[in-house]
Amino acid sequence: MPYFALPCRPPFSLLPARYAMVITALALLAGCISLPESPILEPAEGTVAAATATAARVDALLPADALLIGEQHDAAEHHQIEQQVIAHLAGRGLLAAVALEMADAGQSTAKLKPSATEQQTRNALQWNDKGWPWANYGPAVMTAVRAGIPVLGANLPAAQMKSSMGDAQLDVQLPGPALKAQQQLIRLGHCNLLPESQITPMTRIQVAKDMAMAQTIEEVALPGKVVVLLAGSGHVNRQLGVPQHLPATLQARAIQLRAGTAADNDSAFDSTWPTPALPEKDYCAGLKEQLGGKGEAGSMR
Repeated sequence: MPYFALPCRPPFSLLPARYAMVITALALLAGCISLPESPILEPAEGTVAAATATAARVDALLPADALLIGEQHDAAEHHQIEQQVIAHLAGRGLLAAVALEMADAGQSTAKLKPSATEQQTRNALQWNDKGWPWANYGPAVMTAVRAGIPVLGANLPAAQMKSSMGDAQLDVQLPGPALKAQQQLIRLGHCNLLPESQITPMTRIQVAKDMAMAQTIEEVALPGKVVVLLAGSGHVNRQLGVPQHLPATLQARAIQLRAGTAADNDSAFDSTWPTPALPEKDYCAGLKEQLGGKGEAGSMR
């Protein structure tokens, strides 16, 4: 099923009018509901077949305390899949919370009503549309909000990045080989444009981000329910990313959304969901312009 309803809250906007009216009347007579402020769930994006396939893939990974979804940030189909995952889990009553790389830790929609507007939601998360276009993430976020599920920022706040760059304790948060692998990914992720003196500080920021996301997940985890993390695929890598910083008692499944047929390390993820390849794009050209010879930039992962 591509659409889902919570108990006593049928998705009125998704039913033919004659059925919606009958169900609403019966629910009101039973005292099950009052007139809703807004639809509880957004329709799952994409085709019926795609939403059904996503639901089946999710169910195959359950039970789990957290699903860590690793996207390619500019892949539109990945954003659709994320919305489908959230709709499916919310519809089954299994969604505990949604955590986002795209917003800073400490920001939350928990105080919003399901009827909150998109602008109110963006304000609550202090959304940075320049860095993370709302058009990409709004459908997933608003699906959770409509279901009354909290959406939380999980990323390292920008104000803490400078101190993280100088924090040598972050160098021991990963096993030695994993730390070296993370450092190499920082080099490659910045197209070998960073001076070597920046590799250790930038790796520390990456580790600090992963630790912040792990902490957010741990704080909102609920028995019998699932926290969904939306982040870049590098952050959900089991060997290098967020899973390294979660307690062993918290069962997390790492999902890689992969555009095209690029090489991958199967052991780094519990499941890889392929999507169509994207047009070729020279990311390094844009990064070179962004760096402008300063040797500073955010991670591309």
